[in-house]
Amino acid sequence: MELALKNKGILIAFIGLYLIRLLLTQTMGLMPQDAYYYYYSEHLALSYFDHPPMVAYMLHFFSLLFGKSVVAIKLTDFIVTLGTLLSFFHLSKFFLEKEQALKATFFFGSTLFVTILSINTTPDVPLMLFWTLTLLVFCKAVFQQKEAYWALTGLLIGLSFDSKYTALFLLFGVFFFLILSSKYRHLLLSRSMLWLLLSFVVGCTPVLLWNAQNEWVSLLFQSSDRATTIMKLSFRPKYLFGNLGTQILILLPPLFIGLLITLTKVGREIIGKWRLPDGKQLFLLAFSLPLLGFFFAVSFFYWVKLNWMMPGYIAAIILAGHYLGNRILNYQLGFALVLHFVALYQVINYPIILKSDDTWYGWEELVTEVETLQAGHPDHFFFSNDGYKTTAVLNFYLDKPVYAGNVIGEPGFQFEVINPQLNFLKGQDAFYLDSDKRMKSPDSLDFIPPLLIEHFDTVIQLAPILIEADNGEIQRKFWVFECRNYLGS
Repeated sequence: MELALKNKGILIAFIGLYLIRLLLTQTMGLMPQDAYYYYYSEHLALSYFDHPPMVAYMLHFFSLLFGKSVVAIKLTDFIVTLGTLLSFFHLSKFFLEKEQALKATFFFGSTLFVTILSINTTPDVPLMLFWTLTLLVFCKAVFQQKEAYWALTGLLIGLSFDSKYTALFLLFGVFFFLILSSKYRHLLLSRSMLWLLLSFVVGCTPVLLWNAQNEWVSLLFQSSDRATTIMKLSFRPKYLFGNLGTQILILLPPLFIGLLITLTKVGREIIGKWRLPDGKQLFLLAFSLPLLGFFFAVSFFYWVKLNWMMPGYIAAIILAGHYLGNRILNYQLGFALVLHFVALYQVINYPIILKSDDTWYGWEELVTEVETLQAGHPDHFFFSNDGYKTTAVLNFYLDKPVYAGNVIGEPGFQFEVINPQLNFLKGQDAFYLDSDKRMKSPDSLDFIPPLLIEHFDTVIQLAPILIEADNGEIQRKFWVFECRNYLGS
């Protein structure tokens, strides 16, 4: 803790930041992603429609310890991400002096993306942990020549793949590093490499088996479908600048600038010597630049979500630990504290209305209204068609199942996998809920959604469900339709 002893203010600021994060887990409501992946955990399988299974296993394990509650879900994310932070520190010590490693850990732990991971359930939560552990073990496999660690590296890459398909960049990083390293290139055709590949296949067996049994639907959904979409797109500057803006936000400006400074210095060193670095610096470049560069290139044509580039920052921030001093760290922590206090105020008081379904606000009030409808119409079933969000939240809180878009022939995601055939609902009446995210429409729609008319005999628009703040201002709006005599999908 040498850095902390030299500057106690840094340590105090970092501890304060983590206390705010812990407070957020206790005050923030359920997010749709939390509910959707908890639905995974209640239907354990080898894999799932749109993501691998690790996030489900993670939630299921901690639910056995903490029970089913919003706070338990948030604590799960917080604890697993704290494990990522500790693993990051041990990984940093392999490349940096202890003081620099602690500094790099403070940089990493002060980012907004660590906060996002700590309070919102996504497959990135287990991915970041297994990604960090993979780098830690592969370091020992290569630089300490521990052959048994090659098999463990492959297994961890497999477990990372079981978290999110982005983990294939880990395998690419292994090959990228070995091909470019004159010192370690001979390991490409070694027995150790064979063990790594075999254990990787073993590690991702659940995903491969599930996809083989389900016409490879998950892998196709995440790869070829999106690749086809990207190929059809033209250059979109707004996507590029949008990606830059979100990356600056999740890293925070001081660290983002620090990473640019780092890459500039490394680039100058490479040009000055006219050769690639070898050993540990090349290792860090191999596990950061390919992923970051790929998604940066994709952002010229396609909207890159803010979480897709997160794993690449693990090695990049360690690399920056060689070049960034306490001054930038002070700015980073100061910026982080201000932003996190603002976030905490927003969560508690909700002064800014988020016109999106990706919010924690208003779901419990919606559940109360739906329970009232259920009590008055016990023979009706409920469904929504906004991907997964409203359906997932209602399934979390309600005892009776709530259905998704496949009721009216639209994609139902994992809900459709669980209930692929809905013939048992034929002849029943239903309530259809539709979130009005932008709240631009009047008190009633001037049309009935055509898909409802196609799948029900009669559709009646009811008064919308309005979620209001204490001052009477409308925060959320949900359209409600009573649909009679379901004809089938």
